[in-house]
Amino acid sequence: MTDDNSVDKSFENEVTPSPMVQISLKEYDKLKEKQHFITDKALIDIIDNMERLLRALRKHIVRTDI
Repeated sequence: MTDDNSVDKSFENEVTPSPMVQISLKEYDKLKEKQHFITDKALIDIIDNMERLLRALRKHIVRTDI
C-alpha cells in the first residue's frame, strides 16, 4: 500500500507554479522600456476625460493682479 503523503509530494511541482520565468535579455529590455508608458485603454480614456475637463475649467479662470 502506498503512502498518500508521498503521492501528494510527487505532484507538488506540478501543482505549484514556478515563481520565475525565463525570457531573453532583448525581451526584458523591451518590457523595461514599455513600463514608462500607459497602454491600458480604460486608463487612457480616463486621462482623456480629465484633459477635457481641465480645458473646460481653464476657460473659467480669471487671473487678476492686485
